[in-house]
Amino acid sequence: MDKRAHLRKDPRDFTGGGIFGLHEDKGSTGDQIIDDRIKVLVDDWACGGSNKIVQELIVTALKMGRDCLNEGDLKLYSRSLKEMRRASNVFGPYVDERKLSIFGSARTKPDEPEFKAAVRFAEKMREAGFMSITGAGPGIMEAAQEGSGRDGSFGLNIKLPFEQGANPTIDGDEKLINFNYFFTRKLAFVKESDAIAAFPGGFGTMDELFEVLTLIQTGKAQVVPIVLLDAKGGTYWKMWMQFVKEHLFRLGLISEEDFYLFKITTDLDEAVEEITNFYKNFHSYRYVGKRLVMRLQHEVTPELLGGLNNNYADLIEEGEYHTSGALAAEKDEPHLADLPRLICSKKRGMAGRFRQMIDFVNQH
Repeated sequence: MDKRAHLRKDPRDFTGGGIFGLHEDKGSTGDQIIDDRIKVLVDDWACGGSNKIVQELIVTALKMGRDCLNEGDLKLYSRSLKEMRRASNVFGPYVDERKLSIFGSARTKPDEPEFKAAVRFAEKMREAGFMSITGAGPGIMEAAQEGSGRDGSFGLNIKLPFEQGANPTIDGDEKLINFNYFFTRKLAFVKESDAIAAFPGGFGTMDELFEVLTLIQTGKAQVVPIVLLDAKGGTYWKMWMQFVKEHLFRLGLISEEDFYLFKITTDLDEAVEEITNFYKNFHSYRYVGKRLVMRLQHEVTPELLGGLNNNYADLIEEGEYHTSGALAAEKDEPHLADLPRLICSKKRGMAGRFRQMIDFVNQH
């Protein structure tokens, strides 16, 4: 069976419904004869339920050609699309597996405590049922892949003129993807992850972490557990936190609730627990119009429902929390149809407060 068939049946939307809710563009060239030829071509190619979107892609490509974009821009757009296609095909067969992206320095040596901590943490997370996604390079990336094992990890390698090559654990594996652009690589990290872990690192690690925090804070990506790990006695994240409090929070550039989006620890077991407990009862969520639909692992108890309406009413725009079966708009996720639902008209934003609410759900 074509492994990609599984991907088509089980769509994944890291935005929580934002992709499914995009306005449909009919994708016309403005020339009916050309439009009809494109439709016949796509129908002959047999893209199934994706025919309309494939037509849109072709129309966009033709319009870029008609716009006389320079060769450099066209190469960038073409290469980006190829990289994203490759990533989707690699991750597709593993859509049911929980995955954890692990960030950290490429310069960390095997004899350093952070390297050893990353190996053990990845081992523990694999034992907990999570596959690891790393940048495929040396340092913390190599440590995490060593801990996860070749079968339990993905490598998202970036082509650089220095410092970056695939580590021995993932080199040559079918789950190794080579990227030319950081932005397509970072999209794969966020899109495919159910959790994020960051060890000490340089500009690249900071870039990856702050982008994830920004996407979650602004509602452009789903809330997922984020752990910031240091070796025993390490002060990297302690000093980072001091900077965040003194130069971001004190000046009002971030909100107090944003501190609930991540956890800092030097205890590997505590980090594992932070991630696994996030999915103890909570499963996933998406927006359907103004309604937030939260899918759970277990039936909603009266205690949970009452507690939400008493303690987390500030998250709701109108009405209250209530239970439901799958909504009609969720038909594109049939594999989740049988999960219990909690539904409310949630205010947009307030990601940190929403994370608190998820923690409350997981206590029931």
